[in-house]
Amino acid sequence: MVMQVQQRYYSPEEYLALEVNAEERHIYIDGEIIETPGGTPNHNKIAGNLSAALNFALKRQPYQVFAVNQRLWVPDLRSFTYPDVMVIAQPIEFMEGRKDTLTNPLIVAEILSNSTEGYDRGQKFAACRSISSLQEYVLIDQYAMHVEHYAKADDRKWIFCEYEGEDSVLTLASVLFQISLADLYDKVDFSSEEPRAIDEPPADED
Repeated sequence: MVMQVQQRYYSPEEYLALEVNAEERHIYIDGEIIETPGGTPNHNKIAGNLSAALNFALKRQPYQVFAVNQRLWVPDLRSFTYPDVMVIAQPIEFMEGRKDTLTNPLIVAEILSNSTEGYDRGQKFAACRSISSLQEYVLIDQYAMHVEHYAKADDRKWIFCEYEGEDSVLTLASVLFQISLADLYDKVDFSSEEPRAIDEPPADED
């Protein structure tokens, strides 16, 4: 799960000074620094499969693909985060005064886990929606062949598509790209994963 480092306020500059020398990655949400968990082998395989396919499909085109360790600054919500996979349309835009923190993602994809699913669906998606350049947000299940895709229609409307099973094909809208779920989940061993966390309904009260 995400772990809060300390109950105190950090400025963005303090966070960046700490993060550059940190052994573990941390996200930053309006003054709070939170440690992020490491990815599982399946998580890393899915991220690698997607980023490799995107790199191949978009070669010699005005886009760049980043995976896992590229920091993103979301100024409207004062947040630093590390998307699992990002596509950036050139020219790349950096946070003022930095050359290691991007600000203009076109596509963000996240691989869901028990520890991060709530954050990726909620606070992180809300943060990313505040970025004017963002056109697509993709949520990829690591416990089953299942993908949720949100494509921006206008400032307040997102179109939702759902893909399930190895014969389904994820199709992006802002770049020319398709990938079958069979290829997206290539070499992923679902039997090696921890069980999916299931939210229990609240108990009835007398």
